[in-house]
Amino acid sequence: MSRQATYCATLVDEFVRGGVTEAVISPGSRSTPLALALAANDWLRVHVILDERSAGFFAVGLAQASGRPPVVLTTSGTAAAELHPAVVEAHQARLPMIVCTADRPPDLHHISAPQTVVQGQIYGPAVRWFFEPGVVEGVPETAWRSIGARAAAEALANVAGPGPVHLNLAFRDPLVEEPADLPRGRRDFQPWHRADRTPGTPSRELATALHGRRGVIVAGKRCGRTALHHLAVALQWPVLADPRSQARGGANSIAAFDELLRGESFAPARDVECVLRLGEPPASKVLSQWLAGLTHAEQLVVDPYGRWPDPERRADRIVHADPTAFCSELMDAVHPAPEGWLAPWLDAEAAAQAAIDTVLAGHDEATEPAVARALTSPDPHGIGDDVTLFVSSSMPIRDVEWYGHPTSPHKVHANRGANGIDGIVSSALGVAAASGRAGAVALVGDLAFLYDAGGLLGASQRDLRCTFVVLDNDGGGIFSFLPQAAALPADRFEQLFGTPQSTDLAALAAVHGVTSTTVDRAADVVPAVRDAVGAGGVRLVIVRTDRAANVAVHDELHAAVAAVLS
Repeated sequence: MSRQATYCATLVDEFVRGGVTEAVISPGSRSTPLALALAANDWLRVHVILDERSAGFFAVGLAQASGRPPVVLTTSGTAAAELHPAVVEAHQARLPMIVCTADRPPDLHHISAPQTVVQGQIYGPAVRWFFEPGVVEGVPETAWRSIGARAAAEALANVAGPGPVHLNLAFRDPLVEEPADLPRGRRDFQPWHRADRTPGTPSRELATALHGRRGVIVAGKRCGRTALHHLAVALQWPVLADPRSQARGGANSIAAFDELLRGESFAPARDVECVLRLGEPPASKVLSQWLAGLTHAEQLVVDPYGRWPDPERRADRIVHADPTAFCSELMDAVHPAPEGWLAPWLDAEAAAQAAIDTVLAGHDEATEPAVARALTSPDPHGIGDDVTLFVSSSMPIRDVEWYGHPTSPHKVHANRGANGIDGIVSSALGVAAASGRAGAVALVGDLAFLYDAGGLLGASQRDLRCTFVVLDNDGGGIFSFLPQAAALPADRFEQLFGTPQSTDLAALAAVHGVTSTTVDRAADVVPAVRDAVGAGGVRLVIVRTDRAANVAVHDELHAAVAAVLS
C-alpha cells in the first residue's frame, strides 16, 4: 500500500465532498497517482482529452454550464503551461476550477531533469489560491483532507468570487500503487472545510438614489431574472438586456438597445438621469460609448466580489452586493420614474424589432444576423427551447446580442472573460457535456473553429450532444467592420486581417468522424440544425456567407432601424 496513492485518493474524496462531479485528464506519466485516484472514484465522470489546452477549455465549458468546479489534471513540464489560457478565462469569467499539475520532486529541479520546469506560481495572479505542498513525505496526514477541501472551497467561494485554484503536486516513483484506508472524514459525507462567502445585501438607503428618476438598467450575465424584473417594474425603467442575462423577454426588456443607441434619433437616450449596471458588461461597443458619454447621469455599478467592472470609468458608486439580492432588497423601497418615461423605450423596441424582421425577411440567402435570430427563436419548429446555446467571441456574440430574438428561451453561454477565440470548440463541448440530454448548439466563426479544431479529437467517441453551426465567410469577418478595411489596400488587408484559410471544413470534420452538412439559404439553416440536434452526437452545420455582404446587411439593418426611430 502506498502513502502517495492514499494521499491522492484522499484529495479526490474531498474534491467530491466539496461538489466536484467532473474530472478532465490529459495523459501523462508524472500525474499517474492522481489520475488513478480520479478514475477510481465512482462519483466522478472522467473525460480524457489528449491536448492540455483543449482540456482546459473543456473544463471552462463544464464550469459555465454546471456552476461546479471541474478538476483538470496534467503531467509536468510544458503541459502545465498549456492550461494558462483557460485559467485566465476562468479567472476573468469567475468560473470555478481546480487545476492540478503534477511535478517532479524538488531534488530533480535545477539539474536539467527531463520534463521539468518551474511550475510554482506559473499562472500568476489568475488563480484564487495556489498551494505547493511538496512530496507526500513532507505533508502530514492530518493536512490531506484540509488541502482537498480548501481547493474546492476556494474555487467556489473565494472572497474575490469563484475562479481557478492551482495545486502543484510533486510525485515520486513508483507512480502506480494501491491506496490504503483513507483518513476519516467528516460525518454525513460533509467536506472538511466549507466556505460561506455569499455577498451581503445592500442598504435600503440606496433606494433614494433611484427615486423618481429617468433611469435604465443594464443587465449582464449573473442577474437573477425574477427579482430584476420586479425592480424594473417598480422603477418603470427599461432593461437593456444582454442575452447571457436571461433577462430578455421579461418586463421592460429592450433587446435592440445597440440599435437604439447607435444614432442620435432616439431622444430618450439623451435624457437618462441614472444608470443601474448589474452583472457583467455586455459586448456592445455602442452601449459602452453611450455610457461613457452620460456625463450628467449618475451611474451605480453592482458587483458581488469587489471587482471594478467600469471600463468607461463613469461609475459614481460601486456597490459590493449580489445583483439578485440588490434587486430583491430594493424592489419595494423605490419610487417610479416620471410618467411617460418607459413608453417611448418600449415603442422604440417594438419598432426596431419589426424593422429587423423586415430586413432579414428580404434576404433569401443566409445572413449572419438571420442565423443568430433563427437559433435564438422560441419558434416551436426551431432548434428546441431546452437546447443550450454556446456563442463564440468575435462577431457571433455580437450578432446574438444585437439581433437575437427578443423573447429567446435559451440559456446562452460565451467565453467573455478574456473575450478570446481560443478554445471555443473545446469550451462548447464542455458546455454540451454539462447540459444534459438536450445538449448544446455552438455558433462559431470559421477562424474560431479552425483555431481550436484540435478540440474535435476524440469528441465523436464521447457521449456528447453538440452541433456546431459554423459561419464560413472564409476569414476574419469582424475586421471588415473596422477602419483597417477602408484604410488599407485590399491585398494588405486580406494578408493581415481577412486571413482567408481556404480550408475544407467538412473534410476537416470528417477526419474526426464528425458528420457535416452545408447550407447557404436562410430557410435551410434551422431545419439543418434541428436535424443535427435530433440525430445526436457531435455534428457540424456549415453556413456559407460572404464578408462584404455581411457588412452590407448590417448597414441595411442599422439604416432601417434609424429610419423607423426618426
